[in-house]
Amino acid sequence: MRDTVLWRKQSRIIMKLADALQIDAERALDLFYSTKIYQQLADPKYGLQLMSDDYILEELIEELREPH
Repeated sequence: MRDTVLWRKQSRIIMKLADALQIDAERALDLFYSTKIYQQLADPKYGLQLMSDDYILEELIEELREPH
């Protein structure tokens, strides 16, 4: 059940990312999976699963803005 809840959370965040950046969902999915936020969201030790979707989205956009 935990995996299903996390999967739904990730899906909501990806759709919010697509809306925020005005890109299609497939591009948002690619961006999402390339971030540290995705890795941290998948690991319970960071506690991101407990944060709101909007908070995670803000952190995600901030990470994407950082120069690589």
